[in-house]
Amino acid sequence: MEKKSARLYFIDAMRAWAILMMLQGHFVDGLLDMGFRDNSVEGYTIWKYFRGITAPVFFTVSGFIFTYLLVRAPQKGFDNPRIKKGVRRGLQLLLIGYLLRVNLFGLLQGEIYDSFYLVDVLHCIGLSILGIIGLYLLMQNRKKWLFPMVLASITFLLFLLEPLYKAFSYSFLPDALSNYFTKTNGSVFTIFPWFGYAAFGGFLSLLFTRFKDFKYLYPVAIGTAMVFGISLIFYSSDLFLLISRFTGIQLFADIYFNNYLFIRLGDVFLVFAVFMLFRSFLTHNTLIKIGQSTLSIYVIHFIILYGSFTGLGLYRFFHHSLTPQVVIPSALIFMVICTYTALLYERHKATLKSNLLLATGYVRTKVEPSYLNASKIVRVSLGRLLRLFGLVKN
Repeated sequence: MEKKSARLYFIDAMRAWAILMMLQGHFVDGLLDMGFRDNSVEGYTIWKYFRGITAPVFFTVSGFIFTYLLVRAPQKGFDNPRIKKGVRRGLQLLLIGYLLRVNLFGLLQGEIYDSFYLVDVLHCIGLSILGIIGLYLLMQNRKKWLFPMVLASITFLLFLLEPLYKAFSYSFLPDALSNYFTKTNGSVFTIFPWFGYAAFGGFLSLLFTRFKDFKYLYPVAIGTAMVFGISLIFYSSDLFLLISRFTGIQLFADIYFNNYLFIRLGDVFLVFAVFMLFRSFLTHNTLIKIGQSTLSIYVIHFIILYGSFTGLGLYRFFHHSLTPQVVIPSALIFMVICTYTALLYERHKATLKSNLLLATGYVRTKVEPSYLNASKIVRVSLGRLLRLFGLVKN
């Protein structure tokens, strides 16, 4: 970094870019008519490719930010306040992930739909945070180089072995658990291999922390990221094919035919390089706030687009039915509405929480006396009934 205490604004900007890309990606993919999804159209092909970059960047940046804050704390091990905050955050993301899939109408009928158990991005990021915390605690008394090496190794192994564990059925697990490992039932993301991107983000953050005072940190980081990015995108597939031919191991051939993980990791490298290159221009307060409000934006977009709690979202009424002339400007409007609403919520979040606590306290003061009186009446009546039947002594 250029200053020891400087904030990594480009990371917040990357997260803002990723969440905005996710908004338009989900909107267009969910509402664009299937007749217009033509891979021979250059514009659609470019959009489709860049949409595929969003999730890897988001997972990597999430792992980067959490690990960066985790290791910056002067306290070590369980004394690190980021441990408690991280566990709370991880569990919060899991809870919100499930709540967004609750259908109130189904609950009123005493039914929980199968979609409630599907795993999405929030579940995987929540588990990834908990996983990074566990690795951090295991490595706290080890050599300093071991933690980043373990994170990088996890990424490499998860990406390398993906053809093997992807083929497992996980039928021996209940659906609620197997959904974390397979997309068979409809899960959008699975913890493997996506934890690999979060772990790699943690690895990059440890490198930044280690060399934060290096004079030429950014020139070296930008150049290295570009070299690795271009190499992974254009040459990794051929490398795996060559290894397969040389060793005769089918695994490398399988990777060659579906090498999306390493190619997307190359995309992540290039995105890091671009944002580091233009870091001086990425310090606008609104951009930073968007990057810090991704959870609120995600929740709001999920409610509007997919109809969380009620099922009455845009997806239900316009699923795969809009033309490009309608879906493109509508996506921009959707992005503005979700972002503005989230920023407005973040601005007044403290006040809203305070009012909620006051309302909860008021209701409790009104309800608690009635509850105590009702409990007393029930206990007395139950005692009399038991004595009447001789079940207890007078």
